[in-house]
Amino acid sequence: MSTSQARQTFLKPTVPFSWTIQGGLIPGEMVLIQGSVLSGADRFQVDLTCGSSVAPRADVVFHLNPRLKKGCVVSNTLHQERWGHEEILRLMPFKAGASFELVLLALQDRFKVAVNGAHVLDYKHRLGLELVDTLAISGKVKVDAVAILPHISSFSPEDGATNQHAALSSMVAISADPGVPFSGELVGGLSVGRSIAIRGQTNQMAESFAVNLRVCNSDDIALHLNPRFKQEVCVRNSFLSGCWGDEERHLTSFPFGPGQYFEIIILCNLQQFLIAVNGVHQIAYKHRVQDLRQVTRLEVKGDVSVMDARLM
Repeated sequence: MSTSQARQTFLKPTVPFSWTIQGGLIPGEMVLIQGSVLSGADRFQVDLTCGSSVAPRADVVFHLNPRLKKGCVVSNTLHQERWGHEEILRLMPFKAGASFELVLLALQDRFKVAVNGAHVLDYKHRLGLELVDTLAISGKVKVDAVAILPHISSFSPEDGATNQHAALSSMVAISADPGVPFSGELVGGLSVGRSIAIRGQTNQMAESFAVNLRVCNSDDIALHLNPRFKQEVCVRNSFLSGCWGDEERHLTSFPFGPGQYFEIIILCNLQQFLIAVNGVHQIAYKHRVQDLRQVTRLEVKGDVSVMDARLM
């Protein structure tokens, strides 16, 4: 992975913790938190703050506080050590003892919050987004991974990409904890405008891994995506009627690295798959299987662990 393209990741931090967001947040970026609520938990909180000062206490631009026993989620802002008016969502998307994925999407005027692929609330900014430089998590929660992700729609509008607001509200999990090797059903097959997002981490001694989009009731592979670390190439190909086709290898820069977090997004365009890694468009691969509805299975294998895979 190119350091100029990558954003930050933090794996298995000890809670409570405070983490500096290098360069702050800009509109379109996401904070991704994957973890689990502890058994018997009553509450936990996620804060996007202006520094980490304790006395005086740093301003909190966005305070997200699930209160499980009360069955609500409280949002608020702390300014000059005074809390503002609470915004209360009387819905509980978290469950004690259960894993979760929390996404905070930073927009120019608000945060959009999604839990386990479903949009749950919007919170309009009371302090400027540009003030945020720290993420803090505390309470009865275990955190597996935190990442700052670029805009999920890294393709231009003319490519037919769905906008990020729609993506956050329409994500359907293929698996919450797929593991590797992984094979998941793409319900209804693919179609123009749909995309697949895969988030994971390469192994420390990774040599290669593969992402395959398979055709139903056959051994055919519509798209074989195969990063090879020693060669720093990302091979693309299709396996049709028992034979591999011509390999495509050209890549401006190799976006993966051993032991590093990644997000791959595969967007189905009318004529090709558009592939982005960590928010940067990398590859256009022309369809060799024309009926996308027949592409019904995602497979991931090799030197990698998968955090989640989603059809959007």
